[in-house]
Amino acid sequence: MRQLTYRSAGVVAWEEVPEPDGPGPTGALVRPLAVARCDLDLPMAAFGLFPGPFPVGHEIAAEVIAVGTEVQTHRRGDRVVVPFQVSCGACRPCARRTFAACGAHRAPLGASFGFGPSGGGFGGGVTDVLAVPHADHLLVAAPAGTSPVVLANLSDNVADAYRAVAPMLREEPDRDVLILSAGIGAIPLYAAGVAVALGAPSVRYIDRDPERVAIAARLGATASLHEGPWPKRFDPAAIVVESVGEPAGLQCALRSTEPYGTCTTVSVSFEPVTLPVVELYTRGVTFHASRADGRRLLPEVLDLVASGRFDPLSIPTTVVDWGDAAEAWLAPATKLVVAR
Repeated sequence: MRQLTYRSAGVVAWEEVPEPDGPGPTGALVRPLAVARCDLDLPMAAFGLFPGPFPVGHEIAAEVIAVGTEVQTHRRGDRVVVPFQVSCGACRPCARRTFAACGAHRAPLGASFGFGPSGGGFGGGVTDVLAVPHADHLLVAAPAGTSPVVLANLSDNVADAYRAVAPMLREEPDRDVLILSAGIGAIPLYAAGVAVALGAPSVRYIDRDPERVAIAARLGATASLHEGPWPKRFDPAAIVVESVGEPAGLQCALRSTEPYGTCTTVSVSFEPVTLPVVELYTRGVTFHASRADGRRLLPEVLDLVASGRFDPLSIPTTVVDWGDAAEAWLAPATKLVVAR
């Protein structure tokens, strides 16, 4: 079979590899129908952030082609969303629904599809056949009538945006939202769209890129362009989403969080950051940093999308043919989806 493989910084290519031996008693084999490129996938492939070679892609919508003898809830032909993190569903962390902390599957970056050895050595989504363990727990049934192109966006980036705003809005629907972005990736734009869809009374979006500012405005946010260095703070909000990826931006986001508000970072900073701890302490600010727990969040995200309240394709999405994935994977796009 063919799989798209990261070989070295700036190089991805199709390779012929053996098919998986079989699903195993509790696993499944799936045929990916559409795979979205996560915000982290592009720098991973362009700059070689993690050791390779490894198969790429972890935002996956697929069709089940085989299940193990003990699988009860899925059968051949089912359409599913594959959570990007691998979890067993049975260990103590999974029993607490902290699936991203699964005790049965551990790796330097957390057990995940599409990260190679750093993610535990699981397969990537841009492939003909993908082996998925713990199928009854891990695979999430796709709503009827929702296209694979839409579904592919949901398990990571849309879930990441959702977790940055939805839990706080559920607790207090009158909270205002502030999103800071440095002009890259889809997650901050998804966060703006989700916050508007969930009825936040005010959604402010600040970005360095004028095209993205215009997109956020179309989504219903009050959007503005930021130029120059990040200030010490903006007018505060109870819910702040940071997607700047540099220390000054994170510090600004934290200082822009209201007392007893929550600041969530959805970016990855690879350099040390000095936190204004005394200010956070005296104002009771919660700072949240983690990967999105896709398996836990997916049912809520699917409901939001299937109900028509939020359309991931309202963010500019470049859809390319499956066979063109190698050429497209390193090309600029706010959001890229490769589809059969």
